[in-house]
Amino acid sequence: MVKRTSDLGAPADPSPDDDPGSDDGPLHDRVYRALRDALVTGRIVPGRAVTLRGLAQSLGVSPMPVREAIRRVSAEGGLVVGANRRVWVPDMDAARFDELVRARILLEPEAAVRALPHIDAARLDRLRAIDEAIDRALAEGDVEAYMAGNHRFHFEIYAAGPSRVLLPLIESLWLQFGPFMRSVYGRVGTAILVDHHVHAVEAIAARDADRLAEAIRADILDGMEVIDDTVLRRPTGSETSSSPESDPCLHVPG
Repeated sequence: MVKRTSDLGAPADPSPDDDPGSDDGPLHDRVYRALRDALVTGRIVPGRAVTLRGLAQSLGVSPMPVREAIRRVSAEGGLVVGANRRVWVPDMDAARFDELVRARILLEPEAAVRALPHIDAARLDRLRAIDEAIDRALAEGDVEAYMAGNHRFHFEIYAAGPSRVLLPLIESLWLQFGPFMRSVYGRVGTAILVDHHVHAVEAIAARDADRLAEAIRADILDGMEVIDDTVLRRPTGSETSSSPESDPCLHVPG
């Protein structure tokens, strides 16, 4: 099976080469999902240097499926592959950030409302348990655990009413958002966050679609003003370029 670590740049004990004996699907799909998960939850952040072979070793596979996963993720906007085969997390500026937030506000409340009729008692219990884990992560200042839990919470809701249109679009937005947000929380911490998940859980229990939509919307917007002011609107000259020529990046050997 594909191995995951909290730091994908660190080596892990490799598993048997390209073992397809898991029921989680073909190896290339499992590696693709592991790479997407690493970006969404912020385990690969802008500025972290990782080689293709190092990433493959961390996942416990050969470089070939990792190379294919990088191609697929780059097509979704999660990574940029340069002409010289260097790969990096796309830069974030105020305009792109605003567009991603607006897209999330449009799509995610709608996905939650569509999923509401399909959320049963067992799923509601899982949501409560996830939210409790998120609270612990916030109390301990564990950014990576918070991001993983936040992702699980949202998609536990959205996946209850799977959509062939909405869900892939939302996943693509999180893929582009995750690495940047991990770097943000590393700078400003998680104290700016308010637990809107409890309001979402209450709305689901009450079968109140309007309250659920508002809770999801509030959760997306939480902390955005602080992030915009402290991270995206720095004085001219204080920003550093994140082009492939100036930043550490992933490198895909030929």
